[in-house]
Amino acid sequence: MPNKQQDFIDQQLQDLNNDGVDRRGFLKCMAWAGTGLVWTMSGGIPVSRAFAKNTGREAGKGTDFTFVQISDSHIGFNKPANPDVTATLQTAINKINAMPHTPDFIIHTGDLSQLSKPSEFDTLDQVLKGAAAKQIYFVPGEHDMLSDNGDEYLQRYGKGTKGNGWYSFDHKGVHFVGLVNVTNLKAGGMGSLGHEQLEWFEDDLKGRSASTPIVLFAHIPLWTIYPDWGWGTDDSEQALSYVKRFGSVTVLNGHIHQIMQKVEGKVSFHTAMSTAFPQPAPGTAPSAGPMKVPADQLQRVLGITDVNYVVSGRSLAIVDSPLVDSGASASGNRGGLGVVDSSLG
Repeated sequence: MPNKQQDFIDQQLQDLNNDGVDRRGFLKCMAWAGTGLVWTMSGGIPVSRAFAKNTGREAGKGTDFTFVQISDSHIGFNKPANPDVTATLQTAINKINAMPHTPDFIIHTGDLSQLSKPSEFDTLDQVLKGAAAKQIYFVPGEHDMLSDNGDEYLQRYGKGTKGNGWYSFDHKGVHFVGLVNVTNLKAGGMGSLGHEQLEWFEDDLKGRSASTPIVLFAHIPLWTIYPDWGWGTDDSEQALSYVKRFGSVTVLNGHIHQIMQKVEGKVSFHTAMSTAFPQPAPGTAPSAGPMKVPADQLQRVLGITDVNYVVSGRSLAIVDSPLVDSGASASGNRGGLGVVDSSLG
């Protein structure tokens, strides 16, 4: 890892506890290596443990519901980093369908398409029809707004939403909020929520009990990861000020195509791997963008997120793992994904 990136991480990793996590700091970038941790929350203190090979098989036991996050499918992309993104998205859906418990729903955190073409959305819809979980929630990525300012996206996936596609819903005691931070990108590509959406968000949370678990999801991270590449949202601090009173807040994002985590107080941030292609770790390349990896490694650098919610108890566990064991080999253009398993409480 170049000195610049190591220095950046080391500045954030201070006062580490025995689990290697600073509760107000920055968890080391797991980049695209497919390594992972299980997160548990006890009295607001995050604790991590190593991923166990069979954890995924136990994911649904003792939980009240499960949902899955996928991100950055980039349907229409056909460069060397992944010449068949439809196939790797299909692999993700197959993996979801093979889960021991069918998830209640799927959340897609943006960049559904590469160029926001109707044909790309058609292909995406065709693949998603095969998902065992029939309820799918979306937020747009910047690639979904390229050709028509998001009109096609909103016509297909924005029914019943506010503004440029933001909305909220409740599911079994958990309040979910889908935010849009890609319609007014700032200099350098930083995301922005904007005044209208922030006012709506503040109002949406009013009157809700502080004990209500909150899950926020948006495309660009709602925490500043690497501003040189636009990996952050310029007004996220204001948005996050509205959730400070809640006892459990989880923030799910995509955009950077790799797993990074941050825990600050009672807020746990998590970015997901892409189902299309990886990107370099922040500061390790001249710029962000598709990163080509050897064919036999591609299946280890693409991902989904599997989240389990438990009403009783206070646990938040996130597990990241590759699709296959480290000794497995790829064949042909077979794609793959890493699995992330979480419990919210």
